[in-house]
Amino acid sequence: MNDRFSFSLMARDGEARRGTLRTVRGYVETPAFMPVGTAATVKAMMPESVAATGAQIILGNTYHLMLRPGAERVAALGGLHKFMNWSGPILTDSGGFQVMSLSKLRKIDEQGVTFQSHLDGTAFSLTPERSMEIQRLLGSNIVMAFDECTKFPVEKTEAATSMQLSMRWARRSREAFNGGGDHAAQNALFGIVQGSTFEDLRHESIAALTEIGFEGYAVGGLAVGEGQETMFDVLDYTAPALPQDRPRYLMGVGKPSDLVGAVQRGIDMFDCVLPTRSGRNGQAFTRRGTVNINNARHLDDPRPLDEACGCPACRQYSRAYLAHLVRSGEILGAMLMTWHNLQYYQDLMAGLRGAIERREMAAFVAEFHAMHEQGDIDPL
Repeated sequence: MNDRFSFSLMARDGEARRGTLRTVRGYVETPAFMPVGTAATVKAMMPESVAATGAQIILGNTYHLMLRPGAERVAALGGLHKFMNWSGPILTDSGGFQVMSLSKLRKIDEQGVTFQSHLDGTAFSLTPERSMEIQRLLGSNIVMAFDECTKFPVEKTEAATSMQLSMRWARRSREAFNGGGDHAAQNALFGIVQGSTFEDLRHESIAALTEIGFEGYAVGGLAVGEGQETMFDVLDYTAPALPQDRPRYLMGVGKPSDLVGAVQRGIDMFDCVLPTRSGRNGQAFTRRGTVNINNARHLDDPRPLDEACGCPACRQYSRAYLAHLVRSGEILGAMLMTWHNLQYYQDLMAGLRGAIERREMAAFVAEFHAMHEQGDIDPL
């Protein structure tokens, strides 16, 4: 690791890990959940509101920012941190997943990907070298290697071909990142493990990445339709094979139960659009499970979303008012519901960190599932 980025493992309970990331932009306590700020904003949230939930790091996206407003423009304006008024660490996804999922037309070859923008059809090319350049221009503190996210379901031969291409791109990403001068000296590059649901391919990918050497390792290609049980199976044989002294990041995951199960299996970092997207659509995550505020039963309900939550939505407003806002399409409804969900996710991470420190992970997990099975009790 470089002199400005490090990971310290502080406690373990079974496979679950409690650690601290040190970056040039501050510390991140793990397990950590990163709110998604795809286009230089966490939707419906001010940056100071995101920080107030306890979030220490957020995610931005190479694909979206290269299209609009453009990485060179962001760099000229002082970098992504200044541009969006976020002083803490930022992790940027490499753009590979969005190229596959959003672009209208795309062609993959050894060099990289050529594609048409989902915004206006403009032709672009994205290679490992260009992805590293964009992330450097943005000023990312944790840079992700450029990869191809293998689709699911997939035949093993196709999964192997895709994974091996990603490993070649990973080496080129490492070489390009290393040429980034001061940015490379101060920040970190994470490799991405691929291989779909095939154990031998996952281990082949890990071997290739560890031979190259990265400051951290991500598990990609999950939460793409395989289901929670299969995802946990993959983590059971993938996480233990990763370097013990490096952070582990499960990309694009997920529901609260996904996070708890993945932490049990040794994952340190997460991101997902679920809490923000769900909040904007009227779904809240609470200690007793999910609440759909659009349901008619909430229209006369004076209770908060979650009695144990300290966010503004729960401290200052009733379910009835939130239901009114969301049903009316009021912007405040999206803001309050999003704030609550991000607060819930950060509180969940803090609870997991404390449980690992106290060696009480099993009790924490049992209580988590018992509360969710009990459900959202409606006394009305």
